[in-house]
Amino acid sequence: MTDADPIEEKAVQAEEDVRFDEASPVTGASRIEAAYSAEDGGQASVAKTGSTGQVFTQTYLPWTGTLNPRWARNWAVYRHHILGLVRSGHRPWPLLVRAYLVLVLIGSVGDIFPVLLGSLFGDGIGEVFMISRDSLYAHVLGFFPRNVLYYPVVTALIVGTMISEDRLNGTSALYFSRPITRFDYVAMKYLAAATILFILCVFTLFIYYTVEVLAMGHGWAWIVDTFPLLLGATVAGMLLVVTYTSLGLAMSSVSTNGFFPAIGLLALVLGSKSVAFLVALLFEQDVLYLLSPYDALANVGQALIGTESNYDIPWTWSLVSVVAMNALSLFLLANRVASMEVTRE
Repeated sequence: MTDADPIEEKAVQAEEDVRFDEASPVTGASRIEAAYSAEDGGQASVAKTGSTGQVFTQTYLPWTGTLNPRWARNWAVYRHHILGLVRSGHRPWPLLVRAYLVLVLIGSVGDIFPVLLGSLFGDGIGEVFMISRDSLYAHVLGFFPRNVLYYPVVTALIVGTMISEDRLNGTSALYFSRPITRFDYVAMKYLAAATILFILCVFTLFIYYTVEVLAMGHGWAWIVDTFPLLLGATVAGMLLVVTYTSLGLAMSSVSTNGFFPAIGLLALVLGSKSVAFLVALLFEQDVLYLLSPYDALANVGQALIGTESNYDIPWTWSLVSVVAMNALSLFLLANRVASMEVTRE
């Protein structure tokens, strides 16, 4: 027998030791007794005594548990954004954003303070702020400060990183690896952004109306007379919420950072307003107001509430413009979310 025979015997013995069958299942570890090297002409050489290795098996089994219902999964996405404003464990909103939202909320309900003073002291105090067509219109569509400092800025801060952050960090892989459809993903993020804007714009409108009814002691006759105005202002506010949210999320879906969507939305709302105003002032042409989200909403809102119109173009044209803006924004949003992979992009 040659000198290589003991080595071959050890290699055969090692192979028998690591052979597994039903009688000897895989335990996860085995001793490495032999290895083959090209330098030795393919001959087996004995490894160091006591060397061990791990045997890994990958077995994919179907999920046999019970999934939460669809509403529970959607609620998890929704509360991830909403509850992050008031408690930890959810989306970490920056402190400055939270502080600004508090200031905007105080400013949005600022109409009630002159009303309360008027109810206490009378003599016409706060009469300008009492419920009327102009005051209701100003609450939801007033240009300064609501549609300069409040609603567009809040929308930009909220939606700027809502989808672009998922593209940047690959968070979409966490969403779409679960039984969450892309429609539910978009719907819950849309609802989360719209909820915050709804509270600041429309919910505060109902607070304003209710406070005057209670503070001034208005009767049912007054409520019947002014309730149609409240409904018109509510519809106008809802159009603003939907339009700003659609535009903001569409811009967020085409970017991988939060700066471009925020600046883009502010530039679209405020920049188009400024350009349309200058063109109308210099050339007496109002057609660019149809391309301005704020002016199109303002023209429709004035018709809904019944206040004096500031535009020469028909409000129906502005309504068509608002519908077209929302349709194009939702189309872009749907296409961009459909292109998101279940990996980091």
